[in-house]
Amino acid sequence: MKCATVSVIGRPSAGKSTLVNTICEMKVSITSSTPQTTRNKIRGIYTDQRGQIIFTDTPGWHLSGKEVNRRMQEATLSALTESDIILYIIDGKRSAKEEEESIKDLVRKAGVPTVCMINKKDILTKEEIEDAEFFLKENFPESPILTASAKDDDGIDEVLIEIFRLAPEGEPMYPEDAYTDQPLEFRISEIIREKTINLLSDELPHVVYVEVSDLEYDETERKVWVRAFINVEREGQKGIVVGKGGENIKQIRKESFKDIKKIFPQSRLELDLRVKSQAKWRNNQVVLDRIFKDMNK
Repeated sequence: MKCATVSVIGRPSAGKSTLVNTICEMKVSITSSTPQTTRNKIRGIYTDQRGQIIFTDTPGWHLSGKEVNRRMQEATLSALTESDIILYIIDGKRSAKEEEESIKDLVRKAGVPTVCMINKKDILTKEEIEDAEFFLKENFPESPILTASAKDDDGIDEVLIEIFRLAPEGEPMYPEDAYTDQPLEFRISEIIREKTINLLSDELPHVVYVEVSDLEYDETERKVWVRAFINVEREGQKGIVVGKGGENIKQIRKESFKDIKKIFPQSRLELDLRVKSQAKWRNNQVVLDRIFKDMNK
């Protein structure tokens, strides 16, 4: 029996989240054409007769001085130091640039076995595959290099074969039927955030976060009730999320409902989805800070 932790690393939109979802056959990490949608370390768990693999889907690695990106880089670095194996994914549609060089150095410094995967096989030309293979062979001559499509689940079995080959012996860390270690509230909030970003990426690329305020389960009636808030930065952005006649919020709820229902397949689901602005909260917090400051003079 084998058990290993695997960090999935690559540039933004390389297909890391799609791969983890495909392998685990469930919605573990959100996916979007908008880069940098994964902001935390997300764990997906795959178990079969060979053993158990715990995948950590890391935020897309790119070079930026912004504070939010520094936090994402810290999450990625932390995951690498905790891993038995690294799965390095390259988007074959994009040529290797400064970010790829930076990732290469990170992987080398980690000093753990690495599996290299050229993703998006379904849309790659022969020349694009050859270019990616040249870069990987030059920098990772001892690592297996595979070409696959995470979206189409093509070549993923071969990737798993290589990972299990490198995995150390060990007992499973999670139950056989587990596919993630994330709390329910987090998984639900990420699903709603994904649908919001996918629908409104042009207007609100990254200025939303989702808060699950209530999650109730009635075992007798097999009913799940969820209340969640899509939080925006400014009062004026609420109208964008709601949309004309509530069109956008209805669409977000409809798409979110489909994925959340998969978490509770045998239960009746009710999803109460609302929008609120953090501007008022911040204004109130400023007033409270001033009051406390005056009290402590």
